Amino acid sequence: MAEPNAPTEPIIEVRDLHKHYPLTQGVLFRKQVGAVKAVDGVDLDLFPGETLGIVGESGCGKSTLARMLVNLERPTRGTIRYKGEDITKLSGRALRAVRRNIQMVFQDPYTSLNPRMTVGDIIGEPYEIHPEAAPKGERRRRVQELLEVVGLDPEYVNRYPHQFSGGQRQRIGIARGLALRPEVIVADEPVSALDVSVQAQVVNLLDRLQSEFRLSYVFIAHDLSIVRHISDRVGVMYLGRIVEIGGDAEIYDHPTHPYTQALLSAVPVPDPGARAHRERIVLSGDVPSPTAIPSGCRFRTRCWKARERCALEVPELAVPAEFRLAQGPAKHDSACHFAEEKHVVPAPGAQG
Repeated sequence: MAEPNAPTEPIIEVRDLHKHYPLTQGVLFRKQVGAVKAVDGVDLDLFPGETLGIVGESGCGKSTLARMLVNLERPTRGTIRYKGEDITKLSGRALRAVRRNIQMVFQDPYTSLNPRMTVGDIIGEPYEIHPEAAPKGERRRRVQELLEVVGLDPEYVNRYPHQFSGGQRQRIGIARGLALRPEVIVADEPVSALDVSVQAQVVNLLDRLQSEFRLSYVFIAHDLSIVRHISDRVGVMYLGRIVEIGGDAEIYDHPTHPYTQALLSAVPVPDPGARAHRERIVLSGDVPSPTAIPSGCRFRTRCWKARERCALEVPELAVPAEFRLAQGPAKHDSACHFAEEKHVVPAPGAQG
């Protein structure tokens, strides 16, 4: 985890971001009958030198958000500002210039690398798109330097992806993301397809590269322990929205949203004493379909605190009223009408 600077301006600002995929019916005359609301009103900031972790269940919109941040998907509504410029309206040369500074590391190291290209061609491909980044005569040397930076033998430039393990392939993907010396890397579940021991190596590599290259990360994952290890701040997503966001200690040790508390209660605890006395929160029902999101608070259909107000009024993502005058880690943004601090996992060695 890098220590973020204390900047006054975020490097990326996301406001009221939506991505709705239309549902249509009919053959000759197609008519829209609904929409899949993958991302449905996200606000967040990323500061220089910071790692912002995004967590949530599968299907909550994390990967769609990642693709919009690098402009692989156009939002239905909302803005994404990079250094004050709305990149959702860019195209052509202007968009290409921004993409040089915002790169992505993909989830699957097996399908994100072209099997017909050598490692040297894969890592050097960004130089074909941005020739100003490296003169032709220097590209092989630059690629070998990048392989060395991510812990691979520089002589591997002529090998093909199938000759590498999953962890090595992900290192190649990271090297490709670093080729243009970006300022921001969006990592979409970069370790979920890897063995646990390899996950630790890749996360430690990302941590080291952040200081070396002065990077800002958006780190997306569903494994809360990995996100805590690398993140400065953490945002929790549910059905297309951020429901709680704050510093890593605020979210993990002082959660105030019921959904965050339920997620944390499912995290494995290595200490037997703490494990025996923890409170396990089991949610009822299934995650609602993103085509039929509940009114008011979208978590209310699974929440043990739900009241009539929850069905009528959408909770604002802000510091809850009961914590606004207080000081301490519970004072962070949470989208719940009945937010309450709850210590889900007891301290190691705690007794009942």
